[in-house]
Amino acid sequence: MLDVSRHFFTPDQVKRYIDQIAAFKINYFHLHLSDDQGWRLEIKSWPDLTKIGGSTEVGGRKGNLYYTQDQYKDLVTYAANRGITVIPEFDMPGHTNAAQASYGELNCDGKKRPLYTGTEVGFSSLCINKEITYKFVEDVVREVSAITPGPYFHIGGDEAHSTPDADYVKFMNRVLPIVKKYGKVTTGWHEFIKTTTDTAVIPQFWGTATSDANVAAAAQRGNKVLMSPANRIYLDMKYDKNTKLGLNWAGYVEVKDAYSWNPGAYLNGVSEASVRGVEAPLWTETIKTNADIEQMAFPRLPVAAELGWSTAANHNWDRFAPRLGAQGPRWKIQGINYYASSQVPWKK
Repeated sequence: MLDVSRHFFTPDQVKRYIDQIAAFKINYFHLHLSDDQGWRLEIKSWPDLTKIGGSTEVGGRKGNLYYTQDQYKDLVTYAANRGITVIPEFDMPGHTNAAQASYGELNCDGKKRPLYTGTEVGFSSLCINKEITYKFVEDVVREVSAITPGPYFHIGGDEAHSTPDADYVKFMNRVLPIVKKYGKVTTGWHEFIKTTTDTAVIPQFWGTATSDANVAAAAQRGNKVLMSPANRIYLDMKYDKNTKLGLNWAGYVEVKDAYSWNPGAYLNGVSEASVRGVEAPLWTETIKTNADIEQMAFPRLPVAAELGWSTAANHNWDRFAPRLGAQGPRWKIQGINYYASSQVPWKK
């Protein structure tokens, strides 16, 4: 997953990352296309989403910081040609300030919100009791689904701290059928799973604990779970206290930490049979360039690929680390700005 909302990345920058992940047989690419700081994809029925909401980012840089639908379709095709399916995400009902700054009618008081260029979360919410909210959601889902051949549509759903629980349930009860109407399977951050018993939807677990009653209950019903525990596989977590980029709210995640967990046995009550896969999200509050992406993703992204594609019985750090270290010369030739962790025996 790449967050293009906190900081925007051009199509060519995204293509560079797609090429890099393809080398490790990553087969899905989750694009985080909306947040408080920016709306990054043209929606023709709501043009101000990009005209206003796509005009800035964290730190306040100005510009046309969004993709046209044609540019998005080109990215989808580029990824597909490398065996990768794009999953679009539009976060809701929170993380929505960019949309609320673009259209006043999405707010309960009818007034546009100021554009936001900070990094704090949890303050925004669509107006749950206005019918226009659901017209907005349906228009977005309809337009994006039409240009997304992959099966999944990610609705976010995390950190909706400004949305009361009853309103959150009401919102999801309206939105989940909309996604299904347009032929997509809903995936979302794991909080949303408390609102539905539909076993077709996929919660993405991003917590730092090893238990979550709602996710475990969903798995027992038959839901598949996507594993992204932040203290193991979030690529924006600092490696250690000296790492200049990234955050550390979930702790420090050195390379061996990223390797030393089993996605099929991490969460209590969620067996390997219930795990749909593993995803390595890269949030970009502090990430501005491809070199920044590479510093945080390499070598931990190949670690995620190893966990996803090999059985738990074959996970052995002492055997894996030299194979990982053998990538170093290749990355140097490719100009990849990787983190030369002291835990890895890098080949010269």
